[in-house]
Amino acid sequence: MKKPNPLLDDLKAILPAIAANAAKAEQLRQVPEENIAMLKGIGLHRALQPKKYGGMEISLPEFADCVVALAGACASTAWAFSLLCTHSHQLAMFPAQLQEEVWGENSDATASSSIAPFGKVEEVEGGVLFNGEMGWSSGSDHAEWAIVGCRRKNAEGELIYCFAVLPRSDYEIRDDWFAAGMKGSGTKTLVIKDAFVPNHRIQAAKDMMEGKSAGFGLYPDSKIFYAPYRPYFASGFAAISLGIAERMLEAFKEKTKNRVRAYTGVSVGTATPALMRLAESTHQVAAARAFLEKTWQEHAEHGERHQYPSRDTLAFWRTNQAYAVKMCIQAVDRLFEAAGGTAWFENNEMQRLFRDSHMTGAHAYTDYDVCAQILGRELMGLEPDPSMV
Repeated sequence: MKKPNPLLDDLKAILPAIAANAAKAEQLRQVPEENIAMLKGIGLHRALQPKKYGGMEISLPEFADCVVALAGACASTAWAFSLLCTHSHQLAMFPAQLQEEVWGENSDATASSSIAPFGKVEEVEGGVLFNGEMGWSSGSDHAEWAIVGCRRKNAEGELIYCFAVLPRSDYEIRDDWFAAGMKGSGTKTLVIKDAFVPNHRIQAAKDMMEGKSAGFGLYPDSKIFYAPYRPYFASGFAAISLGIAERMLEAFKEKTKNRVRAYTGVSVGTATPALMRLAESTHQVAAARAFLEKTWQEHAEHGERHQYPSRDTLAFWRTNQAYAVKMCIQAVDRLFEAAGGTAWFENNEMQRLFRDSHMTGAHAYTDYDVCAQILGRELMGLEPDPSMV
């Protein structure tokens, strides 16, 4: 039996209002301000923030359940806001000085990101000058900081994948998010020109995966910060896919129950094909939830024990979520194919669920072609392919 989740209970109370704003989010191409205010009002942005700054430090299963529920109401809002939350987990692995800058005067502060290492850095005294047009920064309109990727030379002269953290004053947001899926996520481009980033705001990605970052051990009583950053960062993608698929099951039932074929007047809701599609998708979505819950629980147990996962465990965590996303998309597609022509109208929720579902499988972390190769190499005892992150 799951333990009580007060944050999820609070979230459920505001989900109808967030669902009512789903069309508005798509029109704005970003999460409406009122959605952000409602979610911050219940403290969801503090889910993975250090308790030192008023955070909750809830377990990954508890957080993921909230993201699933939120995605059923508005996947775009869930996509953007879940990343603002998981970035707090990542920031907790930076030096104490950086954390104080982010949360010391504004404990409600959040960060968006653009973590692919496309940024260009020039070494200067005390840090780097950062330049770049950093795309795919979801929720950037609502963040006070940004985590951006780059490659920086280490003491041996090797280029190392790093993350740099910049305040909102150091970059502009280019309004260029015109997409078919997650239309309301506000996943825009950050334009950075000659921004000075001091050394304490830069950390190596590898260190954050191996417990070697400057912030590691700052919170000895924590159950979530003795963990690699990436599984927490990526948890939302699969949770959102699951939330969309679970909502699609309900939407299909609601639409099909009273649907009749236009030319024959035959009831679709009692027809064998519709019943079979609904049954199979229901089984598939339930299997995806069970698989994800098991994986998220393993994350939580490792964190509680302050035990870092082995390489093979990380490989499964990395790929389990992508396989669950694949199952959720298949379940959604099966139902949408049989939903009829009216499901394609822009005012029909099902077409939005269909579009957003496919976007959950388009992220680099949920690309199952990549994940299958990663897991296959691990299962055969081969070294990881460095071209596959």
